[in-house]
Amino acid sequence: MDEKLSIRLNIADRYYPLKVDRNEEERLRKAAKLINDRILQYKQKYTSKEAQDFMAMVSLQFATKYLECEEKLDESPIIEKISNLNSELEDFLQDTE
Repeated sequence: MDEKLSIRLNIADRYYPLKVDRNEEERLRKAAKLINDRILQYKQKYTSKEAQDFMAMVSLQFATKYLECEEKLDESPIIEKISNLNSELEDFLQDTE
Protein backbone atom coordinates (compact mmCIF):
# COMPACT_ATOMS: atom_id res chain seq x y z
CA MET A 1 0.00 0.00 0.00
CA ASP A 2 1.35 3.41 -0.97
CA GLU A 3 1.63 5.72 2.02
CA LYS A 4 1.02 9.43 1.81
CA LEU A 5 3.99 11.75 2.04
CA SER A 6 3.76 15.02 3.99
CA ILE A 7 5.28 17.91 2.07
CA ARG A 8 5.20 21.70 2.23
CA LEU A 9 4.91 23.62 -1.00
CA ASN A 10 5.93 27.25 -1.24
CA ILE A 11 3.66 29.17 -3.59
CA ALA A 12 3.89 32.96 -3.69
CA ASP A 13 5.83 33.08 -0.41
CA ARG A 14 3.20 31.06 1.44
CA TYR A 15 3.64 27.48 2.57
CA TYR A 16 0.97 24.86 2.00
CA PRO A 17 1.16 21.53 3.84
CA LEU A 18 -0.03 18.64 1.69
CA LYS A 19 -0.30 14.88 1.97
CA VAL A 20 0.47 13.37 -1.42
CA ASP A 21 1.36 10.07 -3.00
CA ARG A 22 5.11 9.65 -3.42
CA ASN A 23 4.73 9.43 -7.18
CA GLU A 24 3.02 12.88 -7.22
CA GLU A 25 5.62 14.75 -5.18
CA GLU A 26 8.00 15.64 -8.01
CA ARG A 27 5.18 16.82 -10.28
CA LEU A 28 3.72 19.02 -7.53
CA ARG A 29 7.10 20.55 -6.72
CA LYS A 30 7.70 21.29 -10.40
CA ALA A 31 4.24 22.84 -10.66
CA ALA A 32 4.90 25.05 -7.62
CA LYS A 33 8.24 26.13 -9.11
CA LEU A 34 6.55 26.94 -12.42
CA ILE A 35 3.92 29.03 -10.63
CA ASN A 36 6.57 30.87 -8.61
CA ASP A 37 8.65 31.53 -11.73
CA ARG A 38 5.63 33.03 -13.51
CA ILE A 39 4.75 35.14 -10.48
CA LEU A 40 8.32 36.44 -10.41
CA GLN A 41 8.07 37.39 -14.10
CA TYR A 42 4.93 39.40 -13.40
CA LYS A 43 6.50 41.02 -10.29
CA GLN A 44 9.47 42.17 -12.34
CA LYS A 45 7.29 43.50 -15.14
CA TYR A 46 4.54 45.14 -13.05
CA THR A 47 6.13 46.43 -9.84
CA SER A 48 3.10 48.38 -8.63
CA LYS A 49 0.68 45.42 -8.50
CA GLU A 50 -0.29 43.28 -5.51
CA ALA A 51 0.36 39.57 -5.02
CA GLN A 52 -3.33 38.80 -5.63
CA ASP A 53 -3.04 40.35 -9.09
CA PHE A 54 -0.04 38.19 -9.93
CA MET A 55 -1.83 35.05 -8.76
CA ALA A 56 -4.87 35.95 -10.85
CA MET A 57 -2.75 36.52 -13.97
CA VAL A 58 -0.82 33.28 -13.49
CA SER A 59 -4.10 31.39 -12.95
CA LEU A 60 -5.50 32.89 -16.13
CA GLN A 61 -2.35 31.98 -18.04
CA PHE A 62 -2.43 28.36 -16.88
CA ALA A 63 -6.17 28.00 -17.44
CA THR A 64 -5.75 29.29 -20.99
CA LYS A 65 -2.92 26.82 -21.64
CA TYR A 66 -5.03 24.01 -20.20
CA LEU A 67 -7.92 24.84 -22.52
CA GLU A 68 -5.57 25.02 -25.52
CA CYS A 69 -4.23 21.56 -24.68
CA GLU A 70 -7.75 20.22 -24.19
CA GLU A 71 -8.74 21.52 -27.63
CA LYS A 72 -5.69 19.90 -29.22
CA LEU A 73 -6.63 16.59 -27.62
CA ASP A 74 -10.21 16.75 -28.91
CA GLU A 75 -10.28 13.95 -31.45
CA SER A 76 -13.80 14.51 -32.78
CA PRO A 77 -12.74 16.70 -35.74
CA ILE A 78 -10.15 14.09 -36.72
CA ILE A 79 -12.67 11.27 -36.42
CA GLU A 80 -15.12 13.26 -38.55
CA LYS A 81 -12.47 13.82 -41.25
CA ILE A 82 -11.54 10.14 -41.25
CA SER A 83 -15.20 9.19 -41.52
CA ASN A 84 -15.66 11.57 -44.46
CA LEU A 85 -12.56 10.18 -46.18
CA ASN A 86 -13.80 6.66 -45.60
CA SER A 87 -17.16 7.52 -47.18
CA GLU A 88 -15.43 9.10 -50.17
CA LEU A 89 -13.25 6.01 -50.60
CA GLU A 90 -16.27 3.72 -50.42
CA ASP A 91 -18.07 5.85 -53.04
CA PHE A 92 -15.01 5.81 -55.27
CA LEU A 93 -14.58 2.05 -54.97
CA GLN A 94 -18.27 1.45 -55.77
CA ASP A 95 -17.98 3.66 -58.86
CA THR A 96 -14.99 1.70 -60.15
CA GLU A 97 -16.69 -1.70 -59.87
